[in-house]
Amino acid sequence: MISVKSLIKALQTGTYDDALSRLYALDGTRASLEQARKRAVRVTGQFANQFTPTAGCALFSGPGRTEIGGNHTDHQHGHVLCGSVDLDMLACAAPNGLNTIRVQSEGYPLLEVSLDSLLPREEEKNKTTALIRGMAAKTQELGYSLSGFDAYVTSNVLSGSGLSSSAAYETLIGNIINRFCCGNTLDAVTIAKIGQYAENIYFGKPCGLMDQMGSSVGGAVAIDFADPADPMVNMVDYDFTRSNHTLCIVDTCSSHGDLTDDYAEITRDMGSVASHWGKQFLRDVSEADFWNELFSLRVRCGDRAVLRAMHFFEDDRRAVKEFQALQAGNFSSFLTLVNASGLSSSLHLKNTWSVSAPNQQAIPLTLALGRKLLDGAGAIRVHGGGFAGTIQAFVPNEKLDTFKSGMEALLGQGKCHILHIRSQGGCVVAE
Repeated sequence: MISVKSLIKALQTGTYDDALSRLYALDGTRASLEQARKRAVRVTGQFANQFTPTAGCALFSGPGRTEIGGNHTDHQHGHVLCGSVDLDMLACAAPNGLNTIRVQSEGYPLLEVSLDSLLPREEEKNKTTALIRGMAAKTQELGYSLSGFDAYVTSNVLSGSGLSSSAAYETLIGNIINRFCCGNTLDAVTIAKIGQYAENIYFGKPCGLMDQMGSSVGGAVAIDFADPADPMVNMVDYDFTRSNHTLCIVDTCSSHGDLTDDYAEITRDMGSVASHWGKQFLRDVSEADFWNELFSLRVRCGDRAVLRAMHFFEDDRRAVKEFQALQAGNFSSFLTLVNASGLSSSLHLKNTWSVSAPNQQAIPLTLALGRKLLDGAGAIRVHGGGFAGTIQAFVPNEKLDTFKSGMEALLGQGKCHILHIRSQGGCVVAE
């Protein structure tokens, strides 16, 4: 590792420009690189101001992730397509010689987690401290000796956006723990599993593993969760820059931070259908049997659960076809599948607005405007968990200015974000 003073100098003089370019300057512009360098220098300086580092420090990154295919299929052991993006959580961190993890996230109070007590705490449910405590506990359970560290974190991952700021945070903390406590022996998949454990058991959100895998592994990846303990991961061999389309994530100005119950109901509904055959997950149910039992399922589970199961079977199959289309270089077919997935999410999965707040329908409204602006081109769909947050669009480059200006006329400046799939997941950026 390196001293704070030396790290700042090395960043300013371009020593880490290659590393920063691989993460942030994906549009190839000098301005993007300079912005990334200034951000890294600032977070390092803020770390020094907040803490009194007595050991060498390092820079860490946990990227946001974009779900590309397979909406709510992961928690049913299905297939997904996802990728890490060039918005991330960046931290400067160093061992502190204490038995406490201290994390200062920019704009938030200092968090402290004692390593003396790592059992789940009811009062920490839905709080960031639960994620830190849960990740430390799982790492210790894997046989590693823990030690304290300090970290200063800055983020440009939109909270409540579907880019999964929680997975980015878990990936970030996981990489810091891996460097300081595990000798860098944890691989990206293991870090993702530790993050999911913390979110499920400590934070209290029954998420699948897609978010953490998309953030931790890096690049665009196709994942088969038939065995969640050992998911099959295939890197997508496709360069999205050659598609003549731009990936846009549009912030609809509606937060999904308080919608845990809505997400849980999707899992419960799908599980209720699977239980008709004595199964826990829809992946283990024959689709033919499902279609043959529609009448009984309506009576037992209700129409919404049946529709959500329909979505699973169809979107699980679509995620595989999307991967195959990209592997074959058939971007037109890929776009058709993305649009079909979006339609299924709206009509069958029903995760574009919450019944608890029926007057808030920012997702359907923004999707309607987006389809008008695209005028039959590209693809558009709800993004991530849904109910609020963001939509995703693949916009033809020649329509990008029109699409962006139209979206921001409705939602405000800076709400249409142009993103890139970055090849590297959670990582040590500099040390």
